[in-house]
Amino acid sequence: FGMGKTQEKVTEEVIYSPADGTVMDLTDVPDPVFSQKMMGEGIAVEPSNGEIVSPAEGEVIQIFHTKHAVGIRTRSGIELLIHVGLETVNMNGEGFTAHIKEGDKVKVGDPLITCDLELIKEKASSTVIPIVIMNGEAVGLIVPAG
Repeated sequence: FGMGKTQEKVTEEVIYSPADGTVMDLTDVPDPVFSQKMMGEGIAVEPSNGEIVSPAEGEVIQIFHTKHAVGIRTRSGIELLIHVGLETVNMNGEGFTAHIKEGDKVKVGDPLITCDLELIKEKASSTVIPIVIMNGEAVGLIVPAG
């Protein structure tokens, strides 16, 4: 950074879908914690496969030991929670493989988690993936991957 240069703050950021599938409104998620936005604004995806990828460039700030959820802080400071499936915490990591660890830098499309959708359908209440902004206002749009 040269002297006297003002660093541009990233204020607009596109958050991509973390999975192939159908994007849906967060209010349609069959879980009040998400649908009533208790955790924050966001969107959800009904995934068509079990490949969960990074929706933005940033850093992994949290990976649950059960591997069903991951937190990412984007370049502009948005903290995203990607929660794979509903009530999947009860699976204790079964059917989930994490490809990242806390502190990892990720780019859009980097693999985060691979999950077994059939197993989730069998053992949890839904395969829907809520993506929630945990720290404040929703910035920009979330666009489907691809």
